[in-house]
Amino acid sequence: MSPEPEAKKLPLRPAEGHIVTAGEAGARLDRWFRRRFPRVGYGRLARLLRTGQIRLDGKRVGGNARLEAGQKIRIPPMPEEADKPRRAVSREASPEDAAFLRDLLLYRDDFVLALNKPAGLAVQGGSGLRRHLDGMLDGLRLGYGEPPRLTHRLDKDVSGVLLLGRTPAATAGLCAAFRQRQARKLYWALVCGAPAQAQGEVESAMEKQERGGREKVASGRGKHARTRYVVLESLSSRVSWVAFAPESGRTHQLRVHACAMGTPILGDGKYGGAAARRLASEMGLADGLHLHARRLRLPHPAAKGKWLDVSAPLPPHMARAWEDLGLEEGGENEAAVGRLWNQGRDA
Repeated sequence: MSPEPEAKKLPLRPAEGHIVTAGEAGARLDRWFRRRFPRVGYGRLARLLRTGQIRLDGKRVGGNARLEAGQKIRIPPMPEEADKPRRAVSREASPEDAAFLRDLLLYRDDFVLALNKPAGLAVQGGSGLRRHLDGMLDGLRLGYGEPPRLTHRLDKDVSGVLLLGRTPAATAGLCAAFRQRQARKLYWALVCGAPAQAQGEVESAMEKQERGGREKVASGRGKHARTRYVVLESLSSRVSWVAFAPESGRTHQLRVHACAMGTPILGDGKYGGAAARRLASEMGLADGLHLHARRLRLPHPAAKGKWLDVSAPLPPHMARAWEDLGLEEGGENEAAVGRLWNQGRDA
């Protein structure tokens, strides 16, 4: 039998409790734990959570639990060196990656950065992913002592507005705004065919499922999701330009709801099948998912009464589609988007 890893032979400190501070509020439990104990690997952290050795206010929770000020985190006995930095791990971004990220900047102040995330770039790492946004954020210090932090996610193949917090308090404030549904979101998409109604809403329960090692979302059970939409233009019933305004933020929500309408998003082979990918080729359009996070508006995390309102231009493959199909902003389309944006909300 092979000997145990040396880290497991280190003396253990007794279990302890930590009270969540205001600056830590809004962070995910697993990310907080990894920052506090950088030498605890993901596998071990998952086991600690699964077996209930880590608890939040005395309860078993998952790593995605969001922290609230005043909560108590139970920390099980840990090796004495668990909170020391990993000497062998470097997150330093290359000069090329740093320049690449700076070119994506849409907005910048002392508390928030907004990027126009390109399609094809994963936000976080996963199985087989070596290059992802989270691993390059060191290149966006921009004079600050620590890199910015993620506050929400976009699917790998979705482009558009993505917000980063530059301080722990700003990150917590942005996370809270998303969690409390204070963020207003507008997406643009090309869908296959034409929805039966020119405007309306889609509601369903959604849950994540693991199939063959891949994550997919199914309707019918799980957490509630609601999306409002308006059709801006339909072209010979083959493809339509649709503006979506999701009122919840479930994984793959718009892709699932577009399929529920009978009009999968162009290029979405995962949910729309081969036909959704084949149509783009038949129409001479570029390959890729035609879904873009166009605009995002939410309270500024550090300036009371101020709002962040950021828009992102279309990615290259969608900009080419708009040009080839003769789609234009303004006029009636702009008015329709405005009505969708303001429906049921304060402007």
